[in-house]
Order: sequence, then C-alpha cells, then structure tokens
Amino acid sequence: MTVRDNEPGMPDAPQERSSQTRSARRKPPPKDQPPRGDGGAPEQDASSADAALAPTRESSPIPAQWTISLGGPAHSSWREQALTRIADLRTRAEWFRASTEASAGADILTQAINGHLAAAQRAAEQPRSETGLRSVGIAFTGSEVERTMSNLEAAEGDLLRLAPPEYVRGHMPALVAYVRRHLPTGDPRRIRIEEAARRTERGDAADVDRDLVVSAFVGASAEARAEITRVRSFRNILLITAALLTLAATVVAIIGIADPDAIPLCFNPDKTIVCPTQQSAAGADLDKAIRATTSSWDLPLIEIIGLMAAAVAAAVALRNIRGTATPYSLPVALAVLKLPTGALTAFLGLLLMRGQFVPGLSNLDSSGQILAWAVVFGYAQQVFTRLVDAKAQSVLDDVGGSVTKASAG
Repeated sequence: MTVRDNEPGMPDAPQERSSQTRSARRKPPPKDQPPRGDGGAPEQDASSADAALAPTRESSPIPAQWTISLGGPAHSSWREQALTRIADLRTRAEWFRASTEASAGADILTQAINGHLAAAQRAAEQPRSETGLRSVGIAFTGSEVERTMSNLEAAEGDLLRLAPPEYVRGHMPALVAYVRRHLPTGDPRRIRIEEAARRTERGDAADVDRDLVVSAFVGASAEARAEITRVRSFRNILLITAALLTLAATVVAIIGIADPDAIPLCFNPDKTIVCPTQQSAAGADLDKAIRATTSSWDLPLIEIIGLMAAAVAAAVALRNIRGTATPYSLPVALAVLKLPTGALTAFLGLLLMRGQFVPGLSNLDSSGQILAWAVVFGYAQQVFTRLVDAKAQSVLDDVGGSVTKASAG
C-alpha cells in the first residue's frame, strides 16, 4: 500500500501517481533560488532572519585545521630555535586576530607581523647555496642572524600592540625580567615599566600603557642585539688574528723547507753541532758543518711540536671559559688562535736561545733538548693569550649581564 502526502487545499492524487508526486515535491530547490512554501513566498527560519537583522562583522579567515610546518632539521641550533619561535609567534598572531574586533589597525598589524615572520623564516631556513667568498662573507658579517633576530623582535613588538589587555598584563613579569637583563638600572624605560608592573600587580591600573611596554621591549631588544654584535665582532678579531698568525707560521715553515740554512736552529756545545732533527761533529769550518747538519724538517718540526703544546694549553684553558647561547662560539675562536701562536712562540723562543738572549741556556746538548724546549715555548703562549681569554670572558658576561646590576640595585 502506498502512503500519500496530504497537503492542505490540494485534492488527493490517484494512487499510481502518488510516488511521482512525492518525488517532484521533494526535489531540492536550485542553488540560486530559496525554497518556496505556500503561496510561492521564500521561506526563512528564525536563525536566518536574526542573521539578516544583525549587524555585519568581518572575521579573519581561519583555516579549518591549523597546522605548523617547520621543515627538516636546520644545520645549526640558532636556526632551529628561530624557526620554532617563528611558528609560535605566528600562532599567537592568528589567535589574537581571530579574537579581536575587525579594524583597519588590526589588519595592518597582522600584515606587518606576517611580513616580519616571513622574512625571518626565509633567513633562518635559507640553504647555504653560496660558495666561496660570499659564504665566508655571510658567516663573517652575521647578516643572516641579524636579519632573523631583528625581524623577530619587530614582530614581537607589533604582537604586543595587537594582543588583548589580559595577555599584556599576564606577561608583564616576563617583560620586566627581559628588560632587566639588557637595560641598565637607571634607564628611564626600565624604571617606567617596573613602575607599571607594580601598579598592575596591585590592581591599580585596569590596563597598561602599550606604548610604554613596546618602547621598553624595543629598547631591551636593541641592547640584546648590540651584545650579540659585540660577541661577533670580538670573534671576528680573533679569527682574523689567527689567520694572520697561521700565515706567518706557514711562511716560516716554507722558508725552512726551501732553504734549511736560512734560519738554522742549531747549537754548538762541546765541538758538536746539534740541530732539531740530527747532530754531527763540528769541524774547522763551523758554518759548513751547520749547513751539513741542518734539515728541511727542522723548522716545520719545531712548529708542529709548538702547535701540539698549544693545543694542550687551549684544552686546559677552556675550563675557565663558560659556554655561550649566542650563535658565535668564542671558545672555538680562542682555541684556533692559540694553535698558530704556539707554533710561532716555539720557533721564536728557540731563536732567542740560539742568539744567547737567555744566559745559561745558549747551548743545548741534544736534539731531544731542543724539542723539549719547543714544547715549553709552545705551551708558554698561554702567557700571552691569557689576557685574550679574560677579555673573551668579559664579553660573554656582558650578554644579558644586567641581571647582576639589577640584583645589586
């Protein structure tokens, strides 16, 4: 038995046509035409009517499923940290934009944040396709680090302007701690943000001055980047000095190989010619005997031994140098500086002994003694580089060193 749909004001159709009639009535209306009821008037439910009467409000487009893509592992730790920070700031920006009223100012801030984050991400994940002098120049000047850090700080400053008041109030302790690490005690921006934080903690202020917060944050960020710049500058000085000393040591070794008689490190105790690699009896012609005893390996061997002694001294000296969270490793640069310095101090020390500069140590009896003194002079480079170690430690202490001043104040 077929059941017919009865509608008011319409006669019953025959039984054999009832199924066709239902199919025709149940067809969905076209997409461009609303469904019709009695009298051909468009039907509107309560929700659509309320939506039509309510004021329109633009909302930020939010993806149906928010995902974060960081890509593969980068080839340095600071790049990984920057990429993670970029993803976090981008999430906060989308969250703040979705939870705030639509306005031209908020749109401008969101676009600026996304632009800064995009620039920082390109610099942080940029593959090292450059070769030769360009690659060395990028590593030497630190342009990638500067571009990444400056854009991240600009994005965070705009994010503080876009964020809701409760977010800024909740992050006031972290902002004050950041400002204290990098701004001196008497800085007006530090004093004002500390006062604002105390008022917020007591509940005296319903909102905080955004311009004050952003000004203190930007000032602290600029000082933080200046501290990193000083670390990079000092590292570059160390590497340039190490390169020049390496060049000098290489020239000395080449001279010793090309002309062993040019700078002989030989001694004449008890009618014997003693050189670093061999010794012989002294004849009537002393210069001829020295030329016969010298070897092309004399100077390179002395420098290699001095370099090895300097490597040991560098390893011992590293115990007094703390690590650094900056992208530039000063301990490595210090170790690189000590190696050619040890090679040259070994050579110069033995040259001074041969010239009877040290009384009582002008005549060494065997090749073993010459090599032993090369070890001593190579290790003694620590006397000269100890001051450089102290300066490096001072530069590292200045990175975020305002904490000590803050506790003292």
